[in-house]
Amino acid sequence: MIIYSIVPRLPPAIDGVGDYALNLARQLRQDFHLETHFIVSDPARSGAPHLQGCPVSQVTVQSSNQLHSLLLSDGASVVTTVLLHYVGYGYAKRGCPLWLVDGLQRWRSEDNNCKLVTMFHEIYAFGPPWTSSFWLSPVQRVLAARLVKMSNGCITSKTLYAKIIRKLSDGQQNQISTLPVFSNVGEVDQVPSLAKRSPRLVIFGGRQSRFRVYRHSLQQLKGVCQFLRIKEILDIGPPIDQALSLINGVPIMRMGCLSTSAIQEVLQDSIVGFFDYPTDFLAKSTIFAAYCSYGLLPVSANALTSQAEDGIEAGKHYWTLEHRADDWDLDREGQAIANHAHAWYQTHTLSIQAGIFASHLTP
Repeated sequence: MIIYSIVPRLPPAIDGVGDYALNLARQLRQDFHLETHFIVSDPARSGAPHLQGCPVSQVTVQSSNQLHSLLLSDGASVVTTVLLHYVGYGYAKRGCPLWLVDGLQRWRSEDNNCKLVTMFHEIYAFGPPWTSSFWLSPVQRVLAARLVKMSNGCITSKTLYAKIIRKLSDGQQNQISTLPVFSNVGEVDQVPSLAKRSPRLVIFGGRQSRFRVYRHSLQQLKGVCQFLRIKEILDIGPPIDQALSLINGVPIMRMGCLSTSAIQEVLQDSIVGFFDYPTDFLAKSTIFAAYCSYGLLPVSANALTSQAEDGIEAGKHYWTLEHRADDWDLDREGQAIANHAHAWYQTHTLSIQAGIFASHLTP
């Protein structure tokens, strides 16, 4: 069985959704013998026509006509199963991909047996009145509602998103799978204790997420390094405009973009994974997922939220400087948090998620 998977971008482009889709495709092939044919919406893509054994077609002009043509697999027979990885801004500059929704609607009308499963990485944007997202939100909402209603199944990463999808469906979608994202850099079942690791702190991710750390969370980072007696900071990801080489005497090692195996080695021999990310949305952070998967102590730069979100609780699944106490001990309290974070991740590993996707995609 062949699944046609629509994505904004694929590697070598740096794109979390593309990495997610590629990892999922590999697992679906391994566990369920489901093959994936990717359709990439980026007209500027210059990659090979195959990626890790998966054929790749490309939208050279973002139009409903071209998408509809690509979904006619041999020019005559209609593609029967499509998995859409939806994030509005991935498919249109202003987050309103009318061409995508129209193209899928035309495809769905070709054959009643066609199946569309949508993974909503995002639904629609919010924002204050002085931002474009505020004014475009109603259009984005209409497009999301159209997708929800034409989909045979919906999957998303947050409980809040599932509630929004259910409301948009006007009662048509009652079985919505909520799956916090998995790690895009692999997983391990058994992890070494913090006591057996080097006193290193990892700052991992794309340019924007790491730039936020150095621009907005420097004082928190300094405090964490001092309190946890960090000896080295490892910065992993694309180069950013940040000239610091020391933080309170702790050297920052610029690792750049590493291979997956090299990232795995670093994560398994570090004690802290530091992030500046809204704690209400950690279920959709692949960085947080990676820290949890490899048994690090996840440390947030942000203040505590008032309640747990998506099963993630402050002080239980991640740590902040607000948890400092004279009798706080890394090998005791810190290890307990790392253990809880790892256990939370084990409930939605890649293999578990592949099984849920397969149940939506197959007859």
